[in-house]
This record gives sequence, structure tokens and C-alpha cells, in this order.
Amino acid sequence: MINNLHISSVHTDVTEDLKLYVEKKIGALYKYMPKQVREAAQVTVKLKEAKRASKGRTYECEVIMKLHKSTLSAHQKSISMPAAIDEAENNLKNQLKKYKDLHNPSKFRKHLIGRFKEPATV
Repeated sequence: MINNLHISSVHTDVTEDLKLYVEKKIGALYKYMPKQVREAAQVTVKLKEAKRASKGRTYECEVIMKLHKSTLSAHQKSISMPAAIDEAENNLKNQLKKYKDLHNPSKFRKHLIGRFKEPATV
């Protein structure tokens, strides 16, 4: 689980069930983070309820994840709070996969680079 997870809300109350849901969904992104980044990661979740005259109520979930070399963010709107959280989680999951590919070279690439650096034996 992510150690530094902060949940804040605007125009809505965060119930215990909603807090547990956020911790379950956003906290599960821990496994997609590179091992070097996991302890220092800071995640802020902002939940907002907006009342619109024409559309009724809309819910927004904004997740800001500060990692070692960059900041990832996802902002989603939906008709229910859990749906907005799910969409933000999927968005961040894809961003974390790209981050991991960019900052952690694969084993094959490490092996290939190491092979070129070794002196040739005759």
C-alpha cells in the first residue's frame, strides 16, 4: 500500500466507506510503481461534488502522484464518485506503466548494454 496517501474533499463529506474505497483502489497502484520509488511516493486525492443546473450532480476525482523524477496526475468526472475513482485509477495505471518502462530499462536491455561494455575475450 502507498504510505503517503492524503484524501481531501470539496463540497462533499468523505465517509469511511468512500475512504476505504479510495485506499483500496489508489493504494493498489503500489504494485505498478518501480521498487526504488515506492517509499518516497506521495499521493493526493481530491474529491469534489459539483451541482449543475442542466446536468444534475457530477462528481470529480483528481489524483496527483509525486514520484522521484516526475508528477503524474489524473482528473476524471462521472455521475458517481466510485465511477470517477475507477476511471482515475485506470488512467494512472497506464501512466505508471509508461513511467516504469521509461525509467526502468528491461533486463534484456541491461544485459545487452553490459555485453557491449565488457572487453572482448579472445
